[in-house]
Amino acid sequence: MNDLRFRPASGADLSTLVRLRDDAARWMNSRGTTGQWQPGELGEDHFRRIMKDGEVWVAEVNGRTVGAWELWWEDPDAWGPQPPTAGYVHRLMVDRAAALPGTGRLLLRAAEQRVAEVGRTLTRLDCLKGNDRLTAYYRDAGYQVVGHTEDKPQPGGATKSFTLLEKPVR
Repeated sequence: MNDLRFRPASGADLSTLVRLRDDAARWMNSRGTTGQWQPGELGEDHFRRIMKDGEVWVAEVNGRTVGAWELWWEDPDAWGPQPPTAGYVHRLMVDRAAALPGTGRLLLRAAEQRVAEVGRTLTRLDCLKGNDRLTAYYRDAGYQVVGHTEDKPQPGGATKSFTLLEKPVR
């Protein structure tokens, strides 16, 4: 994994980000997690907006994109109003056809490092309430469940309930 490089996403990455998201949604659905993401929910406009208001990062190996994530500096829909002490990781995505095992954990660690670089002390994320497999993944990465949020707005206007997790970073 020494070849793994991280960089901010650009407009040239938009179609790749949509493909990663849709592929991740299909993978989750094939494993029985059908409520978290659906293919086609998010298009290029979503990622363009996040690049403007937050950060989108791409992970590459030898010039090939193998993963990505979003980093937000606030998330009031899930966490309510908060002081500026956290970074919020969203859409952690790995290209299962190209990435080696453990890539997701490396992406998560890079996101945590970015949060620490800007002087924030917590990394926060959420996952669909009842998604025990994903909750366990994040707990194994050092995150603690700190609550739940009900009726968080989703693409297309629906709402869902989420488990909230956080991890101190230095």
